[in-house]
Amino acid sequence: MIKLNETSKKRLVGVHPDLQKVINKAAELSDIKFVVTEGLRSVERQRQLVKAGASKTMNSRHITGHAVDLAVWIDTDADGVVDNGEIRWDWPLYAKLSKIVKAAAEAVGIPIEWGGDWRSFKDGPHYQLPFKKYPK
Repeated sequence: MIKLNETSKKRLVGVHPDLQKVINKAAELSDIKFVVTEGLRSVERQRQLVKAGASKTMNSRHITGHAVDLAVWIDTDADGVVDNGEIRWDWPLYAKLSKIVKAAAEAVGIPIEWGGDWRSFKDGPHYQLPFKKYPK
């Protein structure tokens, strides 16, 4: 179990309640520390990310609060709190975290999609509620 830090909790504000449930459950189940790097995103922020090549679409689920980005946090202590350490981007860490988030989604009965499962533009930090069940 990890405890989401205050910054992560603030970044979940405006995110769909079902996705918040998944992320909070993932924190309960996780032996990997993680932080929420982005939740609800403004159209202007999305434009900036597309222009920078960090996103490929203006139809992002972040704009409607149906997506979050998580980053793995490597900590220097074992207190369960994300505090001392750094974000790491090693792909195997994101594959491991995806199993935890998917298990959390199953535990709370909410479908989830992971950007790491996409065929092109794999996005390891990205999780979203599916369009079919959660339209705009």
